[in-house]
Amino acid sequence: MAGIILRRCVSRTLLSASGAKGIRIRGTNRYHWTTLRAVTALTTGGAALVLGFPTLSCLGHEVYLRVQSSAVVHALEKEEVLEQADYLYSCAETEKLYQLLLQYKDSDDAEFLWRLARASRDLSELPNMEDGRKKQLVFEGFEYAKKALEKDEKCFAAHKWYAVCLSDVGEYEGVKVKIGNSYIIREHLEKAIELNPKDATSLHILGYWCFAFAELPWYQRKVAAVIFSSPPTSTYEEALVFFLKAEEVDPNFYSKNLLMLGKTYMGMKDQKKALLYLTKAKEYPAHTLEDKEVHKEAVDLLKKLG
Repeated sequence: MAGIILRRCVSRTLLSASGAKGIRIRGTNRYHWTTLRAVTALTTGGAALVLGFPTLSCLGHEVYLRVQSSAVVHALEKEEVLEQADYLYSCAETEKLYQLLLQYKDSDDAEFLWRLARASRDLSELPNMEDGRKKQLVFEGFEYAKKALEKDEKCFAAHKWYAVCLSDVGEYEGVKVKIGNSYIIREHLEKAIELNPKDATSLHILGYWCFAFAELPWYQRKVAAVIFSSPPTSTYEEALVFFLKAEEVDPNFYSKNLLMLGKTYMGMKDQKKALLYLTKAKEYPAHTLEDKEVHKEAVDLLKKLG
């Protein structure tokens, strides 16, 4: 199966936080958000976590001081807490964000719970995280995502993070479970898109899901077929639809989406369009370490295309 591991991205535009009416902050869709790492159930390896760490502004320092005082945090209204949380997320202040949201772990509000699920799995991905603690956070994040979904089935972010966290726990549960989970992962990504068709990240993630299965070698398909009579399948054409739609919803929102468009066109043997998108990926401003990785891969692929 294709394990889906997302990386956060800090927005280059102002975007309303889901469920937080009237709140407009940097940081929930672009520039430090979450893209998936496709890891087939039958192969090993994967990309390292890449996080951008923007400079903490005076507002960020104010947020920091507020987080230190639980009395102040508890006194804040829901929307204020969500605003604080989303700002900390945009600044990649993962530990502070986790500690803030952990105070709402018993909440019945999906808006707190899906953010806590995201914070838990983001914390698990920090460099030098001890293996036992990492596993604990992964399963903890999944439980928060599951609870968020139980509390509000109409919350698109709850569906998206349930899919992400389900993929994470699958890494600990073996190949058969991972392949079986892939059907559920796609189902929840599709539901997230149905609920919010303007969320470019959900579209990108589902495109990557399709790409991972489209490029699965024939011999790995055979092995998968031994475990499941009908293992998940997809095509480059299907992946392309989602990558293009993500670009339509939010043009140039993410360097990785441009790279994946180039790679998808390569898979479809369309060299002209592959060159176009790989060039765009190469020229994309490198604001994060991930952007730099995308740049390097785009350059290497362009060399192969001549």
